[in-house]
Amino acid sequence: MPNHRDTLTFHSPVGPLIAQFIEEKRACGYKYCTESHLFRRLDRFLCAEGLNEPALPRDLLERWMAKQSHESATTHRLRIGMTRRLAMFVTCHGYPAYIPATHLLPRTRSNFVARIFTHDEVRRLLEAADHIRPDARTPLHAPIMPELFRILYSCGLRISEALHLRVGDVDLEAGVLTIRQTKFGKDRFVPFTSTLTGRLRQYAHVVGQQSCDAIFFPAPHGGAYHRLTIYNIFREFLWTWGIAHGGRGHGPRLHDLRHTFAVHRLMQWYREGVDLGAKLPVLATYMGHLNLSGTQRYLQLTAELFPELSSRLDTLYGNVIPRRTQT
Repeated sequence: MPNHRDTLTFHSPVGPLIAQFIEEKRACGYKYCTESHLFRRLDRFLCAEGLNEPALPRDLLERWMAKQSHESATTHRLRIGMTRRLAMFVTCHGYPAYIPATHLLPRTRSNFVARIFTHDEVRRLLEAADHIRPDARTPLHAPIMPELFRILYSCGLRISEALHLRVGDVDLEAGVLTIRQTKFGKDRFVPFTSTLTGRLRQYAHVVGQQSCDAIFFPAPHGGAYHRLTIYNIFREFLWTWGIAHGGRGHGPRLHDLRHTFAVHRLMQWYREGVDLGAKLPVLATYMGHLNLSGTQRYLQLTAELFPELSSRLDTLYGNVIPRRTQT
């Protein structure tokens, strides 16, 4: 596991405060990798501008926050937002800093909508995985892909979590995955069904004895697959289904299997008469969400995808279903 502390070296007068800010964020569970890279750029900028005291003057920050020609609106917004949070941190520690107003944050609007697959589409996906052709160059492709895609859908994992599972993380006796150092820096346990347990035991038998540190779904070189490799295989499965792909960034995406898991789980609970409001914290913990806001979005998706249930869901859970805002 990489040691984040080794990378927190800054040279401007504000550098020690930047390092402290990142460490506090990481202690709260945020990885702060992209932000750390951006803070390095800010640190170099402050050095180049000749800053000689621990402060964030307005003129320097305004020049730093100006949009660059090659910069996307999303990256620009991230840069301004992180600068604002750092400035607030600096002032809280007794140093002068200009805090950019919130209206300076450029508005970004995404038209992307999660693709929730039907149960029949999931069945066809898994059938496509089951019939993947063996390849001499990738001998484990055929046994790996059916189980990898079943884990993505049945357990709602992020693709990075599934690809970095190690043999010691998969308890084939208890039927539990240990997901280590997830998106928010916390470990979690993910139980899976007896059916999947049986399949994974059979898969482990095919692969043979491996050390606890070995990757559970190894690429030909023995390490973890690159997510782009799995994405390309996913695209082939979509073609097999006859499901159109909107191109890069327009989905369907691998991550939509995680969204589909959540919506299908909520629908199953609803049909069983379970109190969804009480189950949201369970789902949030299972999926590794930092708080309930991300999980509540799935209630909205459930209501939108099943209009016949919309009014009933709104009556029962309207207080926890987030509303789309018009911009």
